[in-house]
Amino acid sequence: MSVRRLAPDPVQPASFAFTPANENWADQQIAKYPEGRQASAVIPLLWKAQEQHDGWLPRAAIEEVARKLGMAPMRVLEVATFYTMFNLQPVGEHFVQLCGTTPCALRGAEALKKVCEEVIGPQSTVTADGKLSWLEVECLGACCNAPMAQINFDYYEDLTPQNFRALLDDLRQGRPVKPGPQIDRSCSEPLGGGETLKDPALYDGSMIGAGDWQKRIARQREEAAIKIASEKAAAEAKAKAEAEVAAAASKAGPTDVKAAPAPEAATPGRPKPSEPTQPASAAQDTPSATSDAIKDGDKRKSTRSKAAKDKAAAATAPDGKLGDKPAK
Repeated sequence: MSVRRLAPDPVQPASFAFTPANENWADQQIAKYPEGRQASAVIPLLWKAQEQHDGWLPRAAIEEVARKLGMAPMRVLEVATFYTMFNLQPVGEHFVQLCGTTPCALRGAEALKKVCEEVIGPQSTVTADGKLSWLEVECLGACCNAPMAQINFDYYEDLTPQNFRALLDDLRQGRPVKPGPQIDRSCSEPLGGGETLKDPALYDGSMIGAGDWQKRIARQREEAAIKIASEKAAAEAKAKAEAEVAAAASKAGPTDVKAAPAPEAATPGRPKPSEPTQPASAAQDTPSATSDAIKDGDKRKSTRSKAAKDKAAAATAPDGKLGDKPAK
């Protein structure tokens, strides 16, 4: 990583403010993030500020972004100095970023650097007319078309010292230019044209079967369409029939069928106290029967008690007979 510093004070503007349109755009970007996470919009706002200020970020723009996001200016400066897409020095109207990594270097990037130095001057300087400036950068990902350069937002590939010099002159003079390969090449195909998929049989249909394959495929598609249509018609007819049956049933209403009342179960009669099959609970329900049984039991207890007393008295008499005890 190279050291990245702000431009010197003589070229720094005194202040910076977003235009009304850019201010509205910035507010929309901030609104994408939840409360307390507005700092997440720092990169979009820095990019919009750079776009507004002739392609580079002055100190005042960094401070304005910090104020708008409620961030410390140092935190915004850390982001601006870390990402090389933010230009901290003034750039020309057409900012040339020349790739100097291995694939482009092997294909002649060193010769393109000499062209930049001759036509524009040292890196990070702007031509007197303000049209051009340049900077060597890391890989821009177009290695198949090396060497290449990014000018503002477009890629220019397959450069040579001759066509690159002509390209820079056209940009300075305001003439139209064509992005992409600067030689007779389509996209990223090999030089001289593609070497694969050149067999005509790949495109005339012979690879997918003999005969009139187009008619066969059309017939198969037609048969499939007829089958789908018939299945759909059958399903619709079935649904219609079911709907008609349901509608007829709803018009008829419920059937008035009177159900015969169920025969009442025979209620068993209450058993009488005198019946032999009378349960114990029924006998207890009769007060007279209960009191008579209590009286009979008391009489039997009294008789047994009297007999026991007489027997005990006979055993203690002198002659073994019952009688009165002799007086003392």
